[in-house]
Amino acid sequence: MQGHSYNAAERILHYLALASKPVAEFSFDLNAVLSPREHRPKADDRHVFVSGLARAGTTIIMRRLHETGAFRSLTYRDMPFVLCPSLWQRISSTARKDAHATERAHGDRLTVDFDTPEALDEVFWRVFAGALYIKNDHLCIHAADSDLIEKFRNYIRYILDAQDPADRRSRYLSKNNNNILRLGAIRTAFPRATIVIPFRDPIQHANSLLEQHVRFSRLQRDDRFIRSYMVWLAHHEFGLAHKPFRLDHRSPSEASPHEATGINYWLERWLEAYTWLLANRPETSVLVCYEDLCSDPAVWDRMVERLELEVHDAASMTALVRAGDKDVPGVDANLAAASGALYDQLRHRSELSL
Repeated sequence: MQGHSYNAAERILHYLALASKPVAEFSFDLNAVLSPREHRPKADDRHVFVSGLARAGTTIIMRRLHETGAFRSLTYRDMPFVLCPSLWQRISSTARKDAHATERAHGDRLTVDFDTPEALDEVFWRVFAGALYIKNDHLCIHAADSDLIEKFRNYIRYILDAQDPADRRSRYLSKNNNNILRLGAIRTAFPRATIVIPFRDPIQHANSLLEQHVRFSRLQRDDRFIRSYMVWLAHHEFGLAHKPFRLDHRSPSEASPHEATGINYWLERWLEAYTWLLANRPETSVLVCYEDLCSDPAVWDRMVERLELEVHDAASMTALVRAGDKDVPGVDANLAAASGALYDQLRHRSELSL
C-alpha cells in the first residue's frame, strides 16, 4: 500500500481516476477501443490467483512467483488508471518514473517501488460489482453473471496486452485477498487457472491482523487520504474502514468490526475464513502452509512444479522469512483449540506439505 507516500498532485489524480465510478467505467470502455482483438495470438490461460486472509504470506508468495518472469501483474506503474492499462502504459512509458524502494505502510520490512506487483485488480470488481458484495458492515460472497465474467476475461486480456513488446508475458498473476468471495467466478472465467491459498499459524496470524488494524487505524486518523485510498481499492482488511468477510448467513452483530481491537475477534475471522475455504475451495486450488514454505525449500519446489514454472535462480528471489513467534495474551482456549485443529487439517490437505 503506497498511498501514504503520494504528493498532492498524485493524490488529486488518484481521486479523479478511482473515486468516480463513471470515470472508471469510461476508462475501461476506452481500453476496449485501444486493445482490439484482431491478429492477437491466443493467450495462455494458466493464470495464477493468490488469495487468502491478509497477512497469510500472500504478498511474498506473489512476489516470488512474479520474479520467475512467467507472469504479467498489475504494478504501481499501472496506477491510478488500472482499468485502462493500455492507454496508461503508453502515457507512462513516455514519462517513465523511477523511485527508490521504500518500506510499505504496513511496517513489515517489505519494500515497494513503481514496478512492485500489487493487489490492484480489485478495482474492477468494486466498479462493476461493488453493490453485490460491499455492504455497510461486511463483504459477502457474490456470484457473477455471464456478462461480468466475459468483462473480467477482457480485463485480464487488456492487462496482458499492456506490456513492452520485447518482454511480453502470457500468464496473469493476481494477489487479491477479496477473491475468496468469488472463487466460482474465477473458476468459470479461467478453468485452467490455479488458485493459491496460503495459511499461517492461526494465533500468530490473528495477532498480525490485530497489529495491522491498530497501525492502519492510527495512520488513517492522521491522514484521511489513506482511508479513502484503501476504500477505492476495496481494501477493507483492517483499519477504520474495516469490513469483515461474511461467508455464511450469520447476522452482522456476530462479526462486528467494533470488536476488532481484541485478539479473539481476529482469531474468529481466521477460523471462519479457513473453515469455509477448506470446504469450498475449487479443485483447481492449492493450499500452502506458510510456515512449511519458509522452513522447507521442497515446498517451493513443489509449488513451482504444480504451477508449471521454470526457476533458474531461486536464491536471488525475495526471501521467504518467517517472523518470530510472539507471546499473544488473552486468547480464548476454545478458539485456540478449534483453530489449531483446523490448521492441522489444512496442512494435511496441502499437497505441498508432505
